[in-house]
Amino acid sequence: MPNSLAAAVETTLEIKKSRFLGRVEPVTSAEEGLEVVAQLRRQHPDAAHVCYCLLINGEVRQSDDGEPSGTAALPMLNVLRHKELDMVLATVVRYFGGVKLGAGGLVRAYTQAIADALRDARLCAPVVLGQATLMLDFAHESLLRRLVESAGLELEITYGQRIVAELNGEATALQTILQQLQEASGGSIEVVESDCGSQQP
Repeated sequence: MPNSLAAAVETTLEIKKSRFLGRVEPVTSAEEGLEVVAQLRRQHPDAAHVCYCLLINGEVRQSDDGEPSGTAALPMLNVLRHKELDMVLATVVRYFGGVKLGAGGLVRAYTQAIADALRDARLCAPVVLGQATLMLDFAHESLLRRLVESAGLELEITYGQRIVAELNGEATALQTILQQLQEASGGSIEVVESDCGSQQP
């Protein structure tokens, strides 16, 4: 089973006056990863390149961002796959130092930037996401909100004759809340739909 990362790790590598800011971090979706890349581009407007490799459920999104094809994102991907990682984003921000490194030099630099970051990273088990749709009486809304907030889950409520609540988040926390709600309500909260095992490796 692929691993993920417990937290983001950064490293800085300098080769022939070029600086390579390597970073690896866990992500839960392609959208989240691409937003991180967009933020990096805003934070480093003077950088020559912001290259990335994004692995989501085994699918790859990547960009050499103007570096010669195959010299940046592919080497980063190879490092991620060698470590059997998934649900991760690897980025390298390059500040050009005026000396060209050649294709081989670029491959080595981008490989090392991500390998160095991963050397300090802590691997963890994959995050498993879940979702549930509940139907409940208005009397139980405050209980629901309190439990959801304490567990850090996402909550979306629709009001009608009864409350329809959609919960999203980490599967184990979601299962615990469903059990707590049933016990506290005497079983009057109806679970319309539940999927507590949608794995995000």
